[in-house]
Amino acid sequence: MPTFFDSTADAAEASEALRGLAHASRAFDQPAQMYGVIGDLSSGMRSLRQVLDQIADVHERKAAHAFNDDGNHDAGVRDALAAAEELRQAASLVDRAYDRLAEGFIAAGRIAWHPDPAVEEAAPSRWVNVVFLQGDEADRPLRILGELGHVDAVDYLAQWDCGDETTEAALENGYVYDEPGEGTNDQVAISGDYALVVNPHIGYVSLLRRYTEPGIEAQEADQTGPSSMRDGPELLVSYSSPGAPKRTDLPASKWDGSWFEPAKIAAVKRARGLGL
Repeated sequence: MPTFFDSTADAAEASEALRGLAHASRAFDQPAQMYGVIGDLSSGMRSLRQVLDQIADVHERKAAHAFNDDGNHDAGVRDALAAAEELRQAASLVDRAYDRLAEGFIAAGRIAWHPDPAVEEAAPSRWVNVVFLQGDEADRPLRILGELGHVDAVDYLAQWDCGDETTEAALENGYVYDEPGEGTNDQVAISGDYALVVNPHIGYVSLLRRYTEPGIEAQEADQTGPSSMRDGPELLVSYSSPGAPKRTDLPASKWDGSWFEPAKIAAVKRARGLGL
């Protein structure tokens, strides 16, 4: 029969083993390994329930030897019996936890872990209009676009985005689109949840924001690269951002276009008699 010293040493070893398991279980390289761990925990849970009951029994059986620090036997007995009661309550809770763990063990046994994750489809989203500028009103964002890049142009136009208020207005007025830039000559650049649309032939610029209908959980698509773009060379950074490369394709004193078919935009502005 193990001595009190042996039991204490075993308890210390068990505690150390659980601490090691807590550290090791932060990450599993092979998810299938978790099934065996749950099984071991289930077995340990049953043993823990038994240990709690046995320690409670000892508190009751040895109550005649119990005193408090002042030598009061009655107080010692009360504390011994209170400890036994609390330990039995703990054992009962462990019993309930064991039942839940057993259900988890059964569910885990039905899992077939695959090396590659499933490809989740992103929830369908649409685009709501934030702002549409044409003619003289489009001059400033077009200049920003040509001189600084589409990131700064988006930042400028985003000041018109009032969040839910903008969304509700777009929905009410029907300014919601399946894709940004549905016009024949529209040029589109995506920057995060915003889409910058320019039509160099008509001379307008607009900003749209991605919108997912309530009740549909949006699945974030894996980002495979920088902001995507259609119908034009890719501009990855803002020329005004810290550490940005110096732009060498524009004269210092004059803007002669942008990555959106610069000659055509310039032609539209000249036709309107606007200075560049």
